Amino acid sequence: QVQLVESGGDSVQAGGSLKLSCAWTSKYAFTNYCVVWFRQAPGKEREGVAGVFTGGPHIFYAASVKGRFTLSLEKTANTVYLQMNDLKPEDTATYYCAAEGYGGTCRLETSLFGSWGQGTQVTVSS
Repeated sequence: QVQLVESGGDSVQAGGSLKLSCAWTSKYAFTNYCVVWFRQAPGKEREGVAGVFTGGPHIFYAASVKGRFTLSLEKTANTVYLQMNDLKPEDTATYYCAAEGYGGTCRLETSLFGSWGQGTQVTVSS
């Protein structure tokens, strides 16, 4: 029901920065959305990185990225950005954006989302 397009992935050196974008459209005009960035490294489970409940907005982060990553929301454009600073090799992963019309819960949990973007690759070299 929600279509998402991510962009901004690239290869950078450790300590560098990248800014990812996620734009979404929806067949139905929900009042609010839960939008979350996830990442998945080869051989690892998909993990939540940062998310936003657009009604606040209320923004939240995984402990592993807090202080380094910043999520921002451009509500009128249905777009979220993930500014990633001080990147580390362990941040290397495919980054996915997921969104759903807000149903009362917004957390860094893959099970809450049925709509996903195609992913954008972030590679951090040491």
